[in-house]
Amino acid sequence: MKILFIGDIFAKPGRRVLKEYLEEVVPQKTYDLIIANVENAAGGQGFTVDIIKELFDYGVDVMTSGNHTWDKKEDAESVFKNFKNVIRPLNYPICDEYETPGSGSVIFEKNGISVGVINVQGRLFLHAIDCPFRSLKKEIERISKQCSFIIVDVHAETTSEKQALAWYVDGKVAAVLGTHTHVQTADERILPKGTAYISDVGMTGPYDSVIGMKTDRAIKRFLTAMKVHLEPAKKNAKLCGAILDIDEKTGKAQSIERIQWAQNL
Repeated sequence: MKILFIGDIFAKPGRRVLKEYLEEVVPQKTYDLIIANVENAAGGQGFTVDIIKELFDYGVDVMTSGNHTWDKKEDAESVFKNFKNVIRPLNYPICDEYETPGSGSVIFEKNGISVGVINVQGRLFLHAIDCPFRSLKKEIERISKQCSFIIVDVHAETTSEKQALAWYVDGKVAAVLGTHTHVQTADERILPKGTAYISDVGMTGPYDSVIGMKTDRAIKRFLTAMKVHLEPAKKNAKLCGAILDIDEKTGKAQSIERIQWAQNL
């Protein structure tokens, strides 16, 4: 099964280049499943109901998120209520007194094959939520018998935490793909027991920027240590992601290829 995993879609430039790629390239590539991280899809912070509908219309099958999931809280709650194929990090705390909207996983059937998708969030330099290792292990055990294989989006800051998670579940899932840093890494590989891995698939958005935001404002924030309002950049939009080839019979990865695409490339 051939899967396209698209890195963090950032604001309008990211949505635009995604649309162009899916219209111009995908018809020749014939992906069986398209997954995208959408936590920055609305102005770089969160997502809205209308944007989620837009991305589904483009052809995205499953959407993951991350630490910006709740930036537009009312929209997020509505999205999770109405779109089961949009998931949040699995390890957000759940308690009896308060409801945590959404799900951390989904089983999606495409071409007669059931694929599990799980989203977890790291804790190093991010919010101290529930343990991603224990949460991921428990969820793999819960859904593994219901699907042919599992794809994991690990939304985390550090490569060490992402790598540790990948080694922890090597052979239990088809792929562990890192998101969040917006900088594509060159460490794609298949681990010994058959799990494809990359520390970060990169950002789909404006690359004349500081991880998506206008450079002058980001520089001012670093130079002054003041709170500076950041704005999404607009120029040099690229799509970044990874292409996976998964053997649906064994649930193991056969290949992983990172991609960068822009109209002028």
